[in-house]
Amino acid sequence: MTDSLIPAALAFRPNGSPYSPEYGDIYHSIVGSLAQSHHVFLQGNGLPERWQGRPTFTVLETGFGMGINFLTTWAAWRADPERGERLHFVSIEKHPFSADDLRRAYSVTVDDAQVLALADALIAAWPAMEPGTHQLVFDDGSVVLTLIFGDAVNILPALQLRADAFYLDGFAPAKNPELWTPAIFNSLAVLAVGDATFSTYTSAGDVKRALLQAGFEYRKVAGFGWKRAMLVGRIAPR
Repeated sequence: MTDSLIPAALAFRPNGSPYSPEYGDIYHSIVGSLAQSHHVFLQGNGLPERWQGRPTFTVLETGFGMGINFLTTWAAWRADPERGERLHFVSIEKHPFSADDLRRAYSVTVDDAQVLALADALIAAWPAMEPGTHQLVFDDGSVVLTLIFGDAVNILPALQLRADAFYLDGFAPAKNPELWTPAIFNSLAVLAVGDATFSTYTSAGDVKRALLQAGFEYRKVAGFGWKRAMLVGRIAPR
């Protein structure tokens, strides 16, 4: 882990989609960031159905980005009367946004009043821009966000948790290959519960091969918006 963080730089493409100048890739589709998150990550992991009947449900995300996936998951959790007692959302981010940049990003990408209220709560609790683990507690402790600022390559092998679902949401493999290696997926497999699932926007061949090598099974399903296909799957029976 580095001694200091390099924050993300907020920029927008001409069509309004937020993107990273450093990685040359977008954070979310212009078609709709909330709809994309719901399709790729909630539906892709069988949520909310899979968390029903479980006292605690843990999501592990490989790239927090703008936090849209967390906000969408939190909103779905709140709306589900069959939810469990606790949602634990763990997310790693090498280049976090500042609270001010998050506020700017949400003002132009989130059009749902309920999600904007959750975004305000997230911004109000946003931690100092320092490497390491930051735990944010919401809804009287029923929702816990563990934000880890640093490099997932170093962080994942040291994590001690059991994950029910993986949100594989780094930038595209061609832009950010470090988050799509066999070593990354091997680390995730160690953390997976017996019926853990994953989903991801990408369907790249190298990613499919690395997932299989690490002990995951995958299916190619319809993607979101203009994206023809994405991957969903689970840890293979052991």
